Amino acid sequence: MPYSIHLLLVLATLPSRKSEAKANTEQQDQTDLQDVIAPLVERLCQLVEKFCRQRVTPAATCRFEEQLQEEVRELARSVTQWTYDQLEPAVANLSKHVRFEASDYTRLNHKTPQNAWTRFGQIRLWRVGYRPTDKSGDATLFPLAMGLGLVHGATPALAKRAAWLISAAGMNQSQTLLRLREDHGVGWGVKKLRQVTAAVSVAMTQQRHETQVARLLELLEQASTSTGKHKPVLSVGRDGITLGVRCQGGSVFEVATTGTVTVLDRRGRRLGTVYLAYTPEFGQKTMSTALTRLLEDVLKGWQGPLPRLCYVTDAGDNETTYYDKVLRRMKHPSSGAKLEWIRVVDYYHASERIWTMAELLFGKGQRSTAWARKMQKWLLKPGGVNRVLHSAAALRELHLRAKKKKTAFQRAYRYLRDRMKYMRYAEYRPFGVPLGSGITEAACKTVYTQRLKLSGMRWKQSGAQTILNLRVLQLSGVWEAAYERVLNQYEEVKVGSQTASSAQRARKAA
Repeated sequence: MPYSIHLLLVLATLPSRKSEAKANTEQQDQTDLQDVIAPLVERLCQLVEKFCRQRVTPAATCRFEEQLQEEVRELARSVTQWTYDQLEPAVANLSKHVRFEASDYTRLNHKTPQNAWTRFGQIRLWRVGYRPTDKSGDATLFPLAMGLGLVHGATPALAKRAAWLISAAGMNQSQTLLRLREDHGVGWGVKKLRQVTAAVSVAMTQQRHETQVARLLELLEQASTSTGKHKPVLSVGRDGITLGVRCQGGSVFEVATTGTVTVLDRRGRRLGTVYLAYTPEFGQKTMSTALTRLLEDVLKGWQGPLPRLCYVTDAGDNETTYYDKVLRRMKHPSSGAKLEWIRVVDYYHASERIWTMAELLFGKGQRSTAWARKMQKWLLKPGGVNRVLHSAAALRELHLRAKKKKTAFQRAYRYLRDRMKYMRYAEYRPFGVPLGSGITEAACKTVYTQRLKLSGMRWKQSGAQTILNLRVLQLSGVWEAAYERVLNQYEEVKVGSQTASSAQRARKAA
């Protein structure tokens, strides 16, 4: 018999996709959960019995726990797969037509498989598909996958875990993939990880504003019920940090931005902070818009006495412009009354200028250190910045001769002179207002440096913003609330009758 005849006979005896799908579906429907878990439980018992029979050693204990973890995860994976496959009834018992987002869909005759990933590993999910009734070419609809909330094949629990891991401090893609493999038996590649992370980031960012507003209102309520001699304080800050961004032919370093809104109680203790972060942008308009919206909605939602408002930053161009053009002109969103902001130029940036002048006057040494420390103490007293400037001006005439040193000295001198009205630290202290922008400076480290500026990292703006969106949710303490809101956005597929669908099509045709 010729080879071609043999091949035809083999192909003729192979089951078709439809018959294979039907057989697998029927097998799933008839399998009992006890039948699924029985052999797995037996393996667990054998593993325990084997461990108890052997001599107890650290090596044996380590192997036992590792093997036990694998077996328990396999048991959970099998139970998860069986459970999800039972959620849809037999195909014949499902509606022939459904409606979703103003479109009609018609049911396929057989369930089809999909590889899905859970916190216990990969499963094989059999689900019913619905194709567009008008054959428009739109994607096939799978109600079960939508109901489970699959994100590029990942369950919500696994997607949440993956997004948390990749945005955590010190992590990168390789480490995240390794953790997912070790902890959850998920063998993803970089492409799948990026797809899931980007989808979660977009969805959670849509919920960030509302959850951060709710968080700040909760902190204000806590501050108002605290005890102490000060009014509760709502402190705002923003700062910039250089970030390497990939471009054609290499990388460029531009200024990214971080914003913070902090609540302090009546004793001046920090209760909590929410964060904003954006990749480099000319003028930082996105940051200004988001920060302003956050402040306005918090003030609008707060029903108690108005907290003390302060803006604590260095004297950078973007930071100063935001105060001059936005905060100083801001009115209360409910009453329309003009808001009074206490503008504070960071004490530590002012101290840096004092140390600069000291080294230019005396050089490095004990005399320079003594004068700088004395000026730092003066700076905190009433009229302190005036006293510092008078002392510096007098010493300048005595000790500075070189033109280059005079120029550098004058630059530091002007920094203090031009911002005197924002350095009244002795007046700020009785109000419980922070004198330094340490919270915002630390935010640059925790938001950017600990995650985006590790050794060898290079970013595109879209990828960096994806991580920043997740990271600020982590640090703000609103991750769980934001993800819960994402899960509650699920839109259920509506089941419709064939008559109703026909009527819909007739109206469209008319």
